[in-house]
Amino acid sequence: MKFLHLISLFFLSSYFGYAQDYSVSGKILDANDSAIEFASIIIFNDDQSEVLKGTSTDENGFFILNNLEPNTYVLKVSFIGYQGYEQKIVLNGSLDLKTITLEDDVESLDQVTITAKKPTLTREADRLIFNIENTALVEGSMLQVLKSTPGVLVLGDEITVKNSNPTVYINDRKVHLSSEDLNQLLEGSSANSIKSIEVITNPSARYDAESGVVLNIVMSKNLITGYRGSVNTNFTQGVFPRYDIGTSHFFKNKDISFNVNYNYSKDKINRGGDDTINFLNNSNTVDESWRSVTNRNTWSETHNFNANFDYFINDNNIVSLSSNTVYIPYFKYSINNNTTITDVNNDFLSRFTADNLSRDNKYNVGFDLNFRHNLTKGALVFNGHFTTYNYERNQGVLSNFFDGNNDFQNTSAFNTNANQDTQIFAAQIDYNLPINDSSEFEAGVKTSSIETESDIFQFDVDLNTGIETIDNLNSDVFDYDERIYAAYANYALNTEKWSINAGLRAEQTNIEGISLSTSQINTQDYLELFPNASVQYNISDSYNVYANYKRSIVRPGYADLNPFRFFLNENYAVVGNPNLVPTFLDHYVVGTSLFDELIFIEAYYQNYDGAISEIPRQNNVTNIIEFQSVNFDKTVEFGFDFGISFDATDRWYIYAVTSFYNIEEQTDFGNGFVTQDQWSNYSELYTSLSLLKDQSLNIGLSLTWSGKNIQGFQLIEDRLISELAISKTILKKKGIISLSVSDLFNMHDFDSGTQYQNQFNRQFVDVDDRYVRLGFRYKFGNTRLESNERTITTDERNRLNKGGN
Repeated sequence: MKFLHLISLFFLSSYFGYAQDYSVSGKILDANDSAIEFASIIIFNDDQSEVLKGTSTDENGFFILNNLEPNTYVLKVSFIGYQGYEQKIVLNGSLDLKTITLEDDVESLDQVTITAKKPTLTREADRLIFNIENTALVEGSMLQVLKSTPGVLVLGDEITVKNSNPTVYINDRKVHLSSEDLNQLLEGSSANSIKSIEVITNPSARYDAESGVVLNIVMSKNLITGYRGSVNTNFTQGVFPRYDIGTSHFFKNKDISFNVNYNYSKDKINRGGDDTINFLNNSNTVDESWRSVTNRNTWSETHNFNANFDYFINDNNIVSLSSNTVYIPYFKYSINNNTTITDVNNDFLSRFTADNLSRDNKYNVGFDLNFRHNLTKGALVFNGHFTTYNYERNQGVLSNFFDGNNDFQNTSAFNTNANQDTQIFAAQIDYNLPINDSSEFEAGVKTSSIETESDIFQFDVDLNTGIETIDNLNSDVFDYDERIYAAYANYALNTEKWSINAGLRAEQTNIEGISLSTSQINTQDYLELFPNASVQYNISDSYNVYANYKRSIVRPGYADLNPFRFFLNENYAVVGNPNLVPTFLDHYVVGTSLFDELIFIEAYYQNYDGAISEIPRQNNVTNIIEFQSVNFDKTVEFGFDFGISFDATDRWYIYAVTSFYNIEEQTDFGNGFVTQDQWSNYSELYTSLSLLKDQSLNIGLSLTWSGKNIQGFQLIEDRLISELAISKTILKKKGIISLSVSDLFNMHDFDSGTQYQNQFNRQFVDVDDRYVRLGFRYKFGNTRLESNERTITTDERNRLNKGGN
């Protein structure tokens, strides 16, 4: 009897367990009733905010999705060359959908589909997501995409979001590059594989505390088995012509997913300058004015290489290896300067010329190794990172001096040799635990190490004999060692009404910098906590309100701490500051989205404790102007943002934002406090339009207005940044030809001025950013390779979409 009870209990438990274990099955055919193999079948939750399960059809077109609970789902079917299929299903038991027929896609040919789309903008409590996949923007470079991303301003080598420099990630992996190298990587990398740009204004505790704002470039991946590739080339005519050529390849089968991108560029870029320094006497009135007119030319050859390899060991284990490489074997930098010196009455006193020629050789190679292990509930992710960076510069400066009669007086010359070798190591372990369907917890630890050895040797040259004598005052060796140990915990909740994200990160920082020539040692050791919180309440499907807070840090870069003096000529120098300390930023935001995110309104406040800024400082005794990074005593910024994004028609998309903000800066330079503040306006308009019956002609226009504002006690005058991009599919939809025009109104050049206490100077910068670019891309591939692949788990699909964690 006891045995019969056990048997009955077993079958009863099986029955109730099976009653909650439903399945959806069916068969996918084409218009000719032929089976479609490898069609993608994906199950979403009711509002399509989350992918729950996925699989692909077998050789008979059959699929089945098991282990489903009774609920309402959305099922989507897709395959290259066919129109997508979507159906809402209410599951109260196992469901057989019988036969689903996919219709041919008129935009498709030879298994290559090009579907023109408009960019889309999604705003969440902590970020803005700019989706550009299959839009005209992908026919340019990564840098061009950033220039079109709402809220991102790119000027020269500097990328800013709300007047701060963001940390750039690619597929949630930090890019360890200087601003100049990052610019070269993005300019030389094609945007064809970008899926979206995430402007994360309130990064969670999982990100480094130094990531006050994160720009995460999300790359698309092959979700369907097969191979696809492309080749591309661009010709750009600015002041001088520029060229680049590249290729991209994607491959995926049951066990591996692989993509590689390579680009070679050859550039000559011109930049002009017109600077005036008014050197002052003891009464702070003008004694002499030095006006320098410069012409700068840069020749470079750059190789960009990035790759990602994923190996699916089994359903629970995935290993990934990725690399970002910038190699510049040829870089020549020439500055021709003519400085005229006049008195207070603008009468000519003297002049000098300085010809500066330098040659560089540098590379930056970074590797990431990721291992993900899916647990019974949750996942464990390990990441290891290594970057090696090497930089060499040989510089020669020749100056000629003329007297008040403009007669030649004498000549001087000096040479410098500068070298830098940097190694970066980092290791991180993250644990993710779904608590229930609407919340999750994650925690992790990280350690990182930066070791830099750099030196600079300056030699005075005897032009009669050619003998070089070392200048010990301007020669030095600098060793820099930084260690960071971090731990964090973060909680996220997402329900129909509430979205909450809160976390805490702790970071211990140990820094030591040693100047061998001066025996100066700079050490910094500090432990700091960095909380973050985002709350969003959905009043209805169309309205929500949200609030954010985050504390972050900006550590001085090792190049800024380096005490070297690098002379552009005898009177212009760039100087390091070993006394810099980190900046701490408190950032507050409150806002609302209206009419299904059609309109958003935000107010924000940022307080910088010890803001770091590179500023010009003139010495009125030695007549030398130095550009040096310093800490400010007070920097406060607050403002109001208003934005709107909508589809004017089914082919015309518009995004517009305007921001009114105030910046106040205050510090003591030794002669009492200096305080300056300025109200400014930042406005941006982006619009895209698809033309022709097949929407194969796409036009995008980006306009950015940056009004007069303060940056490091320098008043930057108005600028209008503009770019027009046009693309057209050709060659039976396999080719794309593109045309872009930058600086339509010739307003990228800008003036900046400094005037306080004994400082009185201005700069005019003529950037080589007015150009016409013509590009061509050819796509090819085969998505029907033999494979036994059947199912892509939810975790795998999330990893493919996000590129790993």
